[in-house]
Amino acid sequence: MSKEALGMIETLGFPALIAAADAATKAANVKIINYQKADAGIVTVYLTGDVASVKAAVDAGAEQARTMGQLLSSHVIPRPQQDVAKLINKLERTSNKSDKLVDNQKEPASMLVSELRSYVKGLTGFPLSSSEINKAKKATLLRMLDETNVKRS
Repeated sequence: MSKEALGMIETLGFPALIAAADAATKAANVKIINYQKADAGIVTVYLTGDVASVKAAVDAGAEQARTMGQLLSSHVIPRPQQDVAKLINKLERTSNKSDKLVDNQKEPASMLVSELRSYVKGLTGFPLSSSEINKAKKATLLRMLDETNVKRS
């Protein structure tokens, strides 16, 4: 982390954040390590990379958010102090954990019955009503999943 920089772009609203992050990552070789939501629609994206790349990326992302009228703040910290670097690493680990949860969702057969019930309630076209799902046994839900071709909504 000693040669890297931390860049932050804060916007009002998620669409502006996505546009800013897109512009930033297209402008330079940086990595988005996480984003954070605050109250009242304030969101911040965190970027890392070499100092010059992060500066270029933050400038491009901030300009995009400014164009949308939603930029609140942007800042680059070149070569953050060691304690700040630990905070960045923690942000990165948190981001990686949430990515793994999305990418490696449990197989229905390995879910607890309560997890499986929640899962099938989110499926479009599942043949049972919510109250029927709440009463169904795990084996019944798994069998019905196998018999039907339903997709996650």
